[in-house]
Parts: sequence; C-alpha cells; structure tokens
Amino acid sequence: MTLEDFFRAHDRAAVAFSGGADSAFLLWAAKGYGCRVTAYFVDTAFQPSFALPMAKALAERIGVPLKVLTVDVLSMESVCSNPENRCYFCKKAMFSLLRQTVSGDGYSVLLDGSNASDDAGDRPGMRALDELSVLSPLRLCGLTKKEIRRRSKAAGLPTWDLPAYACLATRIPTGTPITGTDLIRIDKAETLLRQAGFSDFRLRLRPWGALLQLTEGQMPRWEAQKKTLSAALRPFFPLVRLDETPRIGEEMP
Repeated sequence: MTLEDFFRAHDRAAVAFSGGADSAFLLWAAKGYGCRVTAYFVDTAFQPSFALPMAKALAERIGVPLKVLTVDVLSMESVCSNPENRCYFCKKAMFSLLRQTVSGDGYSVLLDGSNASDDAGDRPGMRALDELSVLSPLRLCGLTKKEIRRRSKAAGLPTWDLPAYACLATRIPTGTPITGTDLIRIDKAETLLRQAGFSDFRLRLRPWGALLQLTEGQMPRWEAQKKTLSAALRPFFPLVRLDETPRIGEEMP
C-alpha cells in the first residue's frame, strides 16, 4: 500500500502532530493527497520549549489548521514515578484526550507519525496507540526513517534533517521520579547547547550532574568550548561530563 492509496481510503483525518520529521511529512502527505486534515499538538511538560512554536510554524507552512491541547503529565503518579512502561501511561493519557477531542470535532480517523523503523517491541507507547485504534500510515506503508527524510528533502520540508528530539522525560533514568524542576533545567541547559551550535545530543540527568551524549562529529566542538560551556551550564548542573563513547546511528533515543 502507498500513502496515496491510504489517503484515498481515508480522505478525512486528524493527525497527532509533534512538529518532528515524521509527523511533518505525514501532515504534508495528507494535505498533498487531498485529505481533509487538522493537526493536533499535545502540549505537556515533557516537550522541549521549542516544540510548540516549531509545530505552529510548520502547520502554517503546510497550510493545515492546528489545534493545541494540554495534558498535565506531572499530576499523574503512573507517569512521574517513571516506571519502565512510563511511555505507555503517558501516551495513553495524551491519545485518550486526542481521541475524545477529535471525535468531538467530527473525526473518526486519528493518525500518528510512527514509521517502519520504529521497533514496537521497544516502544511501550505503541501499545497505547493500538488500544485507541490510532493508525500509523508511515508504518503501514513500510516507510523507514531514511526514506521519510529522503522524501521530505525532495518535498522541500525543513524537517528533512531535523534530529529526533525524544521527550525530556527520556533524560531521567528509569525509576528516578520526574519533577518539573528537573525538566525545566534540562530544557534550559539543552537550549543553551543548541544555541552554541550543537544538534542531535542528549543531556542525561545523573546524581552528580548531567552526562552529555554527542555524536562523533560534535565531540571536537565540546572539547574546544568545554571550559566556557561548563561555566554556562553550572547554574543548571554542578557538573557536566562528556560520555566518551560517541553516539553512532541515525537517531539518538
């Protein structure tokens, strides 16, 4: 099945839209194949601060209306206690609200941007999507992350080389309670690093401070600016250590 086939069979749909590479391509394809579509962004404390403004700009560029919903994940003990299946509870809450909202808006079909490269066995959140009958056209049509990036580049989408930006909760070790204070300082510290020219990186919370994970090509940049950046990051983390093993691969978890 191709995306054109999919949207021929589903010509009216709501899209769960994060503004990342996958959901941006999905939204663009839906619009391009004539689907009457609305994008829905779920705003939580787990999203980095740049996510909502970026999603708004992308939806406007693609020419699709965007609605913003809010979920208070920090009030959910099943999420903030940070168990191994935290993602399941978080996705279930977000997509339950989405399902209720889009149904009220007259949509029976709800889509998300999961793709054929996503390993369902390693993503407990996918179980929540199945339970709520959320469809994943990119996955159903066998489109991998690499192919989505290739097609996005050909379409002129600015997200074609956008690094994956997993939610901020992934920076906190499983079993360590998630607090708003920690999420804010992680977000501010990562914002500072992006402003310094870094991309596709993670700042992982540790008892002594934070562990910085970089791709191999960015490690010399850190070494060149280490003293200045360490001082700039000190208000958020007393110590930032570089993970000496560079992250290699297309997407950083």
